[in-house]
Amino acid sequence: MDPLAAQPPARIGARLVLDLFKLRIGVVIGVTAAAGAAVTPGPWPGAGALIVLVLAVTAAAAAAGGFNQYYERDLDRLMSRTRSRAFAAGTLMPSRAFLGLLGVVLLASVAAAAAVANTLAAVYVFLGAFVYAIVYTAWLKRRTWANIVVGGLAGSFAVLAGAAAVTPSELAPAPALLAAVLFLWTPPHFWSLAIACRDDYTRAGVPMLPVLIGDARCARVILGHTVALSLLALVPLGYGMGPVYGIGAIAGGALFITTSVRLVLRPGAHEARVNFHASLAQLSLLLLAALVDRALA
Repeated sequence: MDPLAAQPPARIGARLVLDLFKLRIGVVIGVTAAAGAAVTPGPWPGAGALIVLVLAVTAAAAAAGGFNQYYERDLDRLMSRTRSRAFAAGTLMPSRAFLGLLGVVLLASVAAAAAVANTLAAVYVFLGAFVYAIVYTAWLKRRTWANIVVGGLAGSFAVLAGAAAVTPSELAPAPALLAAVLFLWTPPHFWSLAIACRDDYTRAGVPMLPVLIGDARCARVILGHTVALSLLALVPLGYGMGPVYGIGAIAGGALFITTSVRLVLRPGAHEARVNFHASLAQLSLLLLAALVDRALA
């Protein structure tokens, strides 16, 4: 069956594709790969090669996002935040053709990364998608509160793919630190959303941390992660990153810590949503600062 057969052609459009493949976060992950290249000392890849690598990482993340919605359609129907997703709402019907499409997109992404960068970068592109689709979505999400902790590796692999495009023979300290920042960033980002949507996760039986320990304790864990990642984001200043990067790291960290403190003081859905958006702002500032810093250098 055609994976889009259940959708009237007039209604198949950009919004459906954007949501189905989680392209918003996919684009962020693609930019993360560019930032990984930016903080890595060595010859800057050609603009064309870097653009292809970013698109490859974005497409691989999109394939993983599409699999997430396909696999979790039963959970999505139980949650008010996700019940309008295409598979959950019945707009699309599950089919092997859709899974085949995802496999083709992933293979093409890995092949493109290998062609414009190297084998190691391609391996990292694959691992990022594999961790999110299989390790997080299919294996851990329904089993343990640590699901998103391990799932944080998906973003870290994007950083490493960018770094490998510059120096495949060794991993420099700066990109390794940025990968660690992404690993620490993912849990407080998602746990903030989980606090805001705790009733949904409780109804669906997903063991997200606030469901198990409550909003107040989870808020304190979020603050601990936020402080740790914000401090760690400053360490690359000792490994060649310049003042523009420092400004972005300080500003983003200060914002995220401030909203996390407010969440600790007033744990609840409103402050959790504010913290969720602050986490996105913090990451955006950090990535943009890394790219601008490299461009100026």
